[in-house]
Amino acid sequence: MFVKDIGIDLGTSNILVYLEGSGIVINEPSIIAIDTKTRAVIAVGEAAKLMEGRTPSNISTYRPLKSGAITDLDMMEKLISALLAKVPMIKKRKIKRVLICCPTNNTNIEFKTIQDIGAKLARNDVIVERESKVAAIGAGLDISQSAGNMMIDIGGGTTDIAILSLGDIVSSVSLKIGGTDFDNDVLNYIKKKRNLIIGQQTAERVKIEVGTVYLGIKNDTIKITGRDIVSGLPRSTEITSQDVYMACKEKVGYILQAIKSVLEITPPELSADLIEHGIILTGGGAYMPGLRELLTEELQLPIHRAEFPLECVIKGTELLLNNAYIISNK
Repeated sequence: MFVKDIGIDLGTSNILVYLEGSGIVINEPSIIAIDTKTRAVIAVGEAAKLMEGRTPSNISTYRPLKSGAITDLDMMEKLISALLAKVPMIKKRKIKRVLICCPTNNTNIEFKTIQDIGAKLARNDVIVERESKVAAIGAGLDISQSAGNMMIDIGGGTTDIAILSLGDIVSSVSLKIGGTDFDNDVLNYIKKKRNLIIGQQTAERVKIEVGTVYLGIKNDTIKITGRDIVSGLPRSTEITSQDVYMACKEKVGYILQAIKSVLEITPPELSADLIEHGIILTGGGAYMPGLRELLTEELQLPIHRAEFPLECVIKGTELLLNNAYIISNK
């Protein structure tokens, strides 16, 4: 008895898996913990994330996806295998079809790497689709019509921007900038401005709890603790929404510039459609306070956030695998 189909969203921050008949069965961080001596898998997903920055010398945590690209194929395969093993209904090599999503402008080598991973899972078809197309479908856009639709998918490691019409991508760009980069910017800003070293998880918490990309939309404060650069001792400080704004300002500017570059090469007839339909935001970055206000001000277009931004890609795989749209596998 074969499991008919699965869809996989290989996110830099999280991996999501759709199983036909069961919906989303996996939604866990893209992290794996390994025993450095035996190379045995200690933990994956949520359990591995809890270990990040806290492990003894014989255990290391890895994020095999960076900026949407697989940087460690062996770790990636181990991570996926261990996550799938958590779902009893999924039996390796008994999967009929697997659809895996990749960033819009992945290189041929990156595309082939993803296909190779799929080939080790599926008995028959391996399909690789562009994230921007799949996210748009999962967000509820009808891209099969001639009208133009625009989506911005801000994930953990990449930002995909695309104009879609007649079932495919008309113009697009993919930046290797995402939520993880904002975390790093917060971390580095605090180190530079406050002489305080903090961990990745603390930086992410600061971004989520007090972050904004538009001044005045949020004015919150959070107290954090780290290691003083000079004394080496633990020390606490307060971080404000303005601090996060300043830390992330440069990367947000890059994303805005990329959006404008896509709009500039969009055919006039499709540009006219965007005034009516607006732009839809997907991915974890869609939750960033102030983003809609910033884009509305800069682009003078309606900006909408998908109902479930984090699940748009995996929801799109479900629709594609159920033949709601034609799968191109380009």
